[in-house]
Amino acid sequence: MGKTEPNVADIAHWIEGRLDGGALPVRTGDVFDPARGEVVARVRMAGEREVDAAVAAARRACESWGQLAAGRRARVMFRFRELVEERRQTLAQAITREQGKLLSDALGEVARGLEVVEFATGIAHLIKGEHSDQVASGVDQFSLRQPLGVVAGITPFNFPAMVPMWMFPLAIACGNAFVLKPSERDPSASLLLAQWLSEAGLPDGVFNVVQGDREAVEALLRHPHVAAVSFVGSTRVAETIRSEGSRHGKRVQALGGAKNHLVVMPDADLDQVVDAVIGSAYGAAGERCMAVSVVVAVGSVADALVSRLAIRARALRLGDGSDPASEMGPLVSAAHRESVEAFVQSGVQQGAQLLVDGRGAGVAGRERGFFLGACLFDRVRPEMRIYREEIFGPVLSVVRVADLAAALELVNAHEYGNGAALFTRDGASARAFTRQVQAGMVGINVPIPVPMAFYSFGGWKRSLFGEAHAYGMEAVRFYTRYKAVMQRWPDSGSKGPEFSFPASG
Repeated sequence: MGKTEPNVADIAHWIEGRLDGGALPVRTGDVFDPARGEVVARVRMAGEREVDAAVAAARRACESWGQLAAGRRARVMFRFRELVEERRQTLAQAITREQGKLLSDALGEVARGLEVVEFATGIAHLIKGEHSDQVASGVDQFSLRQPLGVVAGITPFNFPAMVPMWMFPLAIACGNAFVLKPSERDPSASLLLAQWLSEAGLPDGVFNVVQGDREAVEALLRHPHVAAVSFVGSTRVAETIRSEGSRHGKRVQALGGAKNHLVVMPDADLDQVVDAVIGSAYGAAGERCMAVSVVVAVGSVADALVSRLAIRARALRLGDGSDPASEMGPLVSAAHRESVEAFVQSGVQQGAQLLVDGRGAGVAGRERGFFLGACLFDRVRPEMRIYREEIFGPVLSVVRVADLAAALELVNAHEYGNGAALFTRDGASARAFTRQVQAGMVGINVPIPVPMAFYSFGGWKRSLFGEAHAYGMEAVRFYTRYKAVMQRWPDSGSKGPEFSFPASG
């Protein structure tokens, strides 16, 4: 990565198997350690020239890579998986340093990313077609799935390793070349992944990284040789990615924002509920698209639930993510902390009851860090801003309703439909919720229902733009084109032209 000044790393691009500083003049952005509030690196921002170079490298590599036997591509994924597993501590430390989350949480992120790599090692089975013998006289039918060519991924700051690993292992295993544009807030993980892919035997140019911001994104969206774009981020940006990518003729898979509800029935195990809510609402300082941000308390459960949540929220230990005693780390930036604090103030102004106020919380020895303590609101109403909008911070809202029907009506009326959970001991309630809730991912006594790698991840409504969910078989279909082939080997001699539409038999 090099050094520009003491203790400040110079983070470059990765193009055609090597670090690339990009064209002069170099535009850079600051990368912070959120726990210390200090600049630890400067990242080089790509423009059109760097994006062109990365796409050109990918184009040169993808034809021969896509022609390799699927088993040989899978062996690269096997070796890459081994390298990431061996070096997971290094990757997790890089995540914690630039993103701020707990080291244990960063290790969990790496583990969930590796599950997709493991799924991708089965690519020979995943892309096999179908065959039908004798669909017509002397005619056989079969199908193929073939790679698209050059595909791109645009990924968020909150999971700088896992979300890229939701994308590139399957895209590459399917025979495509990949250009990654990671978040400029925590870019180091992308270069570690690039270097380890190279060590695993991936040919130069099959995986490229362009660091940067909106300028790089726009260049990828309009580039004529990028066939598809995968995105994870806010709904506002996801909607733009979908419209602009589609306008330029690309396949687009764009996962947007969330307002995940956790419904608590009166018969639920409150010990289990409180543990689940505290972990899912305040884990990673709420900077997760699957974080629970709304608890829907049904009937008589509300008072006892709110009281216990308040006690636990006040007791959460803020600290540096590298400190094993910490339970919640900082937010990613000072600007984001200000945004979350503005949401808290709006909740107060609109009449919600702020039972736990984390504003002003600090950590000894980390006074410049971007810390915000847990915040808990009770008696939140649907018209309030803290209920309507995604906050992406440690702010939990409690809404009280009379029964399950009212809870479902509340959840289904929200514009987001990413994830939803129900805690209950009653099977009939669970079945009704599962079938009726309008969300792409549903948990029953599971607070963060992130599907395993052999399923697929994605929401409904304004949480997803495009038809394809992430990873699993949805991604295999997204990163390949379907081709149907009809084949006949003629007997000797021509039978003359056939003018009727071909039919079986």
